[in-house]
Amino acid sequence: MPVHSDYHMHTHNSGDSNAPMEDMIKRSIELGLTEICFTDHLDYDYPACYDLPEDPFNLDVSSYYEEYKKYADIYKDKIAVRFGVEVGMQTQVASDNLSFVKENGFDFVIASIHLVDKKDPFYPDFWQGGSVENIFKRCFDTTLENIKLFDDYDVLGHLDYIRRYVPEGDTTYSYERFADQIDAILKYLIAHDKGLDFNSKVLGKDPNGDPNPCPAALKRFRELGGRIITFGSDAHKPETIACGFERMRQIALDCGFTEYFTFKKRNPIPHML
Repeated sequence: MPVHSDYHMHTHNSGDSNAPMEDMIKRSIELGLTEICFTDHLDYDYPACYDLPEDPFNLDVSSYYEEYKKYADIYKDKIAVRFGVEVGMQTQVASDNLSFVKENGFDFVIASIHLVDKKDPFYPDFWQGGSVENIFKRCFDTTLENIKLFDDYDVLGHLDYIRRYVPEGDTTYSYERFADQIDAILKYLIAHDKGLDFNSKVLGKDPNGDPNPCPAALKRFRELGGRIITFGSDAHKPETIACGFERMRQIALDCGFTEYFTFKKRNPIPHML
C-alpha cells in the first residue's frame, strides 16, 4: 500500500524556508496523505552565511508550537499533524540540544549532521583544502561521535547527506567504499533502538537519483537488524512534499523492510509498506 505519511518537512519557522505552515498542510491533504510531521530546524552555533539571516536556525519554539497547535486543530478531521524538530548536531552544543529536547514536548525528533568542523557542505568552499574521500571519512566520524553525545532522538537524519553537494562529476561516494564507518553508525543506532530518516529530497530534483541513505546503506541497516525507518521528503516548499515516495517505497521493500513508522509523543507506530 502507498506511504501516507511525510515525516520530514519545514516551514517558515526554519531559516531556509518561506513556506507557510497552512500551505504545507493543504498540499499534504491534496496528495492524499493522512499524517505529517513538521520538523523545523534547530541548529545552535550555526556559522554566519552571506545568504541567510543571523542565527537562522535558532528555533522560536513557542511561536512554532502555537502555530502548529492552531493548524493541527483546524485540520484535525482531514489529516493528523505532529509536532517535531530536526536538531543539528555538533559536539560543542550537545548538552544544549539535550536540554532543548527535554524541555519541549515533541512527537518526533530527527538528529542530523549539517556541519562538519563548523562548515556547511552546501557551500563550495567546504570542499576546498582536502580530498573528497577524507571529507566523507571525517563526516562519518563526526556523525558517530555526535549520536553518542546527543542521544535523545528518534531517527538519524539523511545519512550520507553530504553526497548531495559533492563537486560536480565526483564519483567518490559509495556505501561499499565507506562500509566500515557506515556500519559502525548503523550498529550503534540499532543497539540503541534508533531509526533512519529515509529522505527523498534528492528525488525532488532528480527522480532517478538516490535518496539518503543510498539503497545499499539502507539494505545494510536491515541486514544488521535495523527496523525503524520514517519516510521524509525534507520539503521546504509545498511542491516537493512526498516527492518520490512511490519509488522510495519500492526501494524499502527491495531492502527487506515490510514496515515504516510514524511517531506520537516519541512512541513509534508501525505501518505496513
